[in-house]
Amino acid sequence: MRALTYHGSGDVRVETVPDPSLVAADDILLRVTATAICGSDLHIYRGKIPAMEHGDILGHEFMGVVEDAGPEVTRVKVGDRVVIPFVIACGKCFHCLLEEFAACETTNTGRGAILNAKKIRPPAALFGYSHLYGGVPGGQAELVRVPNANVGPLPVPDVLADEQVLFLSDILPTGYQAVLNAGVGEGSTLAIFGAGPVGCMAAACARMLGVETIFMIDHNDYRLAFARRAYQVVPINFDEQDDPAGAIVEATAGRGVDAAIEAVGFEAKGSTTETMLTTLKLEGSSGHALRQCIAATRRGGTVSVPGVYAGFIHGFLFGDAFDKGLTFRMGQTHVQAFMPELLEAIGDGRLAPEAIISHRMKLADAARGYAMFNAREDECRKVVLTP
Repeated sequence: MRALTYHGSGDVRVETVPDPSLVAADDILLRVTATAICGSDLHIYRGKIPAMEHGDILGHEFMGVVEDAGPEVTRVKVGDRVVIPFVIACGKCFHCLLEEFAACETTNTGRGAILNAKKIRPPAALFGYSHLYGGVPGGQAELVRVPNANVGPLPVPDVLADEQVLFLSDILPTGYQAVLNAGVGEGSTLAIFGAGPVGCMAAACARMLGVETIFMIDHNDYRLAFARRAYQVVPINFDEQDDPAGAIVEATAGRGVDAAIEAVGFEAKGSTTETMLTTLKLEGSSGHALRQCIAATRRGGTVSVPGVYAGFIHGFLFGDAFDKGLTFRMGQTHVQAFMPELLEAIGDGRLAPEAIISHRMKLADAARGYAMFNAREDECRKVVLTP
């Protein structure tokens, strides 16, 4: 089959690789009909994610048709059209029974499992996202082996097109969980730092839940312009506004928003000191966006963090957070818990996640798609690939 493979920073290639096969009795083989390049994939593309190996197949946002199934698969059958959550969960462990699927204790047997030596259970395995998360081949391919198929795959109705439901695999549940973690609803005020796909999905979900005012902060005018049209946000370009948090506080009667969502992550542009420290690998993440979230949020409010972070953060204003009595909620998305209700919202017309798509390409052109998305060329917001 053809698949998109990793060969180092800035080097991804579509190559011919062996077809996958069923391994466990509850595996399925999926023929991919649509897959996408995620902002998290760009962390890999930039060489920022450890434990990647040459030839690893990337991609964790994908869907397709079940081509074969093991004898113990009961949730789906051959011929079913399904969306696959990027988190691989067993459905039976302590955390899965609490619907904390991203904390599944059994699926990650890769290098992340060495944390067990420190008595810390590893996070769940993820598709196409380094050997720290199981080393499971991803979905930017013609075929994928999907383990634990009685827990993850979600059948979708034929009346909905692939592009309408594809993002149930990651960015839509991630944005939705971020909004739920923020605790906002009818009449609330919200600031979203980052106008990328997850930030936009958070804005869409916030609108669906009745949030009254949404500030969105980014430094790409085309992303902000799209979010303003699509989700009626109040755009703030931090290349033009030195202190976005200050502007938000001023616009909210000196109080701040009820909650802030940090949808940028560890590659947020930081100070000169932070840039130096991350270059020297003395810290793993920039704290700039988090500091802005703390400053923009009212006393007693919430900071929700779907953005990926790693290691130490320089200048984290814990004293300010304590003084304000802020609540922090964060972590990987428990995708399986949200897929059914979000599918219903799409079917009812309350959500249209496909609006984020800006580019459609064949899988053969995936390397060009990565380069374009990384460089934000041609006002690229989201790339969907079809084999």
